[in-house]
Formats: sequence, C-alpha cells, structure tokens
Amino acid sequence: MGRRSRAQAAAHREAAGLVGLRRDLTEEEKLFVLTAFQESTSATQSPDGAFLTPPGLARDMAIEVVGTRVIDLGAGIGSLAFACRNPYGQADGDPARELVCVERNPEFVRIGMKIVPEATWVCGDLLEVHRNRIRLFDTAVANPPFGAHAHSGNAPGYRGSRFEYHAIALAAHLARHGVFLIPQQSAPLRYSSRPVMEHRADDECLRFQSGTGITMKPSCGIDTSYYAEDWHHPPVVTEVVTTDFADTAIARRRRSRASVTQIGQPFTRPIRAAS
Repeated sequence: MGRRSRAQAAAHREAAGLVGLRRDLTEEEKLFVLTAFQESTSATQSPDGAFLTPPGLARDMAIEVVGTRVIDLGAGIGSLAFACRNPYGQADGDPARELVCVERNPEFVRIGMKIVPEATWVCGDLLEVHRNRIRLFDTAVANPPFGAHAHSGNAPGYRGSRFEYHAIALAAHLARHGVFLIPQQSAPLRYSSRPVMEHRADDECLRFQSGTGITMKPSCGIDTSYYAEDWHHPPVVTEVVTTDFADTAIARRRRSRASVTQIGQPFTRPIRAAS
C-alpha cells in the first residue's frame, strides 16, 4: 500500500470527528469508524505493531466465540469485541455478553469506549492480566502484535520471541477457549489463499505446543485472504486458529485451586465510558 489517498485521509478525519462527539454513536457510525480510522499517520508502519482487524474478518472470527464471558487481549479500537457482542442472539432472548477489552494504547482505548461502551476497558499491558484475580472467561480472542514485538516480560510457560505465542499462552490462564489471528508461519497449518489445507508446523511452533501443552486447531474455514485489501497497512499472511484450554496442564492446575468470583482490581485503573 502506498501513500494514503485523499479519500482515505478524509474518511479518517471524519471517523476521528465522530469519536469526538459528545453523544453515543449509531451502529452505522461505529462501523464507519472501525473501517475508516487509521491506526497510524504513516502509510508504511503502524504504532506498536498494531494492525486493526478489518470488521469483516472480525465477524468471521466471532463465529468461533462461545459462551457469555469474553476477553479481547490487545483490543485495539474494539473490532473483535464489537463483533462479539451477539446482538442477534440478544434479540432472541440470549443474555448480553460480558466483554473485557485490554489495550495498552490510551488513544485506542478512548476510541474503543465509543465503539463498544458496554465493555469494561482496561488500559494496560496484556501480559500483566494473569496477575489479577479474574473469574474464568469462556473465550479469549486476540489479534496480537506479531513476531519479535517488544514486550515487558514473558507469558507463563513461553519464553520465545513470537509475541503471538505469548498472547496465546497467557490466554490459557484466563479462558476455556481461544480464537486467535496469527501469522501463517506461526500456525500449524496453511489454509488461507491455498486450494487445500496443509498441516505444517515449524520448529518454534512445535516447541511452543510441546512446552505449553496447547494445541492450535483450524477455524471453521476462515480464509483470511478474502480481507487482504481491507487492511490499512500491508499485512502478513495470517490464519485464524482456535484452542481448547480445558485439557492443558494449566487448566488442570487451575481447577485444583479454589475458584475466584469476579474480575478484581485491574493492574491499571480501567477507563470506563462516561455516564
């Protein structure tokens, strides 16, 4: 992708203006912001490794989400959380999902509060979440920074260089199920932009799965290449992988401890939508 076009720049300014309004946004306005807001003023590099998830891909990933308690790790401006709200299920009488969004960029948090005001937003380092007493989530979702991204420490059970693995290892301590967007080279499979699925894992992937006991599985058939033109910055080829943390050693240790009841005092004071 080259320099941002005039139309893209104008759309970004309009999206930023909507976020600044002192009123709730309509559903159409929220979708416009998710589509048009640019994560960086640079055409070639986004801040902190952030690549905001295209809304269409977020909707596909939400198909894999189960349960009513969902945590979005590295939430950006809320694309995944927005897709996970399940409004159609609520229209049929299902309970509203309890959403928690963790994002360290305060500007993204400010915007996300306008997009998903019903969520609890926590501004802080996702690698610190497990240090709090948190009631188990049904699903963790994430489009985390990829590769050798600078980070404050290591997730429990993983000390390698791939930040996406740190996010998955952390999620094993927080949720029963996981849905993650990761680079294709980090996945144990090749499906997107391929005629058939290939099961292939490099050495680092095998070390991660063996060391943590976490198995990354295919999605229900999500081909991320359909959304290649919807990213604001040139993306790497990605895959959606799912995980079931129930049979990992982490989950067995978790079940052996006394359960806790509610999300406790966050590691960073949560920023909530104004009343």
